[in-house]
Amino acid sequence: MLEKVEGIVLRDRDYGDSSKIIDVLTKQYGVISIISKGCKKPKNALCNVSNKFVYGIFEIYYKKDKLSVLTSVDVINNLLEIRKDIFKIGYVSYIMELTYQVLKQVSEDNINNIYDSFIFSILKINEGYNCIVIKNILEMKYLMYLGVFPILDKCSKCGKKQDIVTISADSNGLLCKDCRTNEIIVKLDTIKYLRMYNYIDISKISKLSINEDTIREIDNVINDYYDKHTGLYFATKKFLDNIEKWR
Repeated sequence: MLEKVEGIVLRDRDYGDSSKIIDVLTKQYGVISIISKGCKKPKNALCNVSNKFVYGIFEIYYKKDKLSVLTSVDVINNLLEIRKDIFKIGYVSYIMELTYQVLKQVSEDNINNIYDSFIFSILKINEGYNCIVIKNILEMKYLMYLGVFPILDKCSKCGKKQDIVTISADSNGLLCKDCRTNEIIVKLDTIKYLRMYNYIDISKISKLSINEDTIREIDNVINDYYDKHTGLYFATKKFLDNIEKWR
């Protein structure tokens, strides 16, 4: 059956001499694999729309649990600012892999919300918003879907809401000054933004004014939390770490 689905290409791979298989995250079905026949031929109409980062309306012969067939793509946004910036490419590639991994862990009921958060994150990066902040906001939202969201409204050990001084992945959340042992104290702004990130509507972000040191501290906290609580491995993380060294 011929259908139109909104989606974005997460990855593409060669199929035979002239075709590709593209994995597309769709709003309707989650991630589906689609064959783009003849797209490697320069004059083929599918040549420029069968690649990673293509975001549009895909007209396909949809086959559940099988290879669907691509007939055309109406591009919604060419994501030009991402395509010409190696740092943006790195962050968006990580976000794509992260989203793909998260979708494998959640129920179908969550696909639509995850898709929206994912797409809005990419669009904000394309508009020029801080890649790390957008990544971190999305990561915090995904922790809720993964069922490992940290305790951020009180001390994770004693339950006290006053005198919070740090957050610990080993303790699954915040720590007050009495329960802290050798954990590094973090900025109060770090705790404030960690609390805020899960509630932010990414589509409505119009300004980000966060100190660079705070951004880095938040990123380190979230990276540590993912390492210790999600069990997810990201091939793109090494590339992301390398391009940050070049910055």
